[in-house]
Amino acid sequence: EVLVAESGGGSVQAGGSLRLSCATSGFTYVDDWRVAWFRQAPGKEREGISCISRPDGRTYLADSVQGRFAISTDDAKRTVYLQMHSLKPEGAAVYSCAAANSQYACAGGTAEDQYDDWGRGTQVSVSS
Repeated sequence: EVLVAESGGGSVQAGGSLRLSCATSGFTYVDDWRVAWFRQAPGKEREGISCISRPDGRTYLADSVQGRFAISTDDAKRTVYLQMHSLKPEGAAVYSCAAANSQYACAGGTAEDQYDDWGRGTQVSVSS
């Protein structure tokens, strides 16, 4: 089991920035893993917005956040970051990160069914 814990959520005005962190531990292979960010707004389906893969270095950003969000990792700390700029009111949601061992979990998208371990989520509120 991979332990996953998000932090960094909060309230910002439209156009503002936040950086979310996803701390992980317990991957089967320390250099072979995938982590993704999802978000879910009230009454809406969960949306996969970004993922990153090691050791191949593949990343993915959904069209809805392309050009405004960036995903990165501190491999030594086993932590994945989601830097969010130009936040929009429709981006208000609970943001969750999830971990996967499968190489198919971050191959051109966030294959939600490939992610086995999930954090509790962190709330992001965006006021207009």
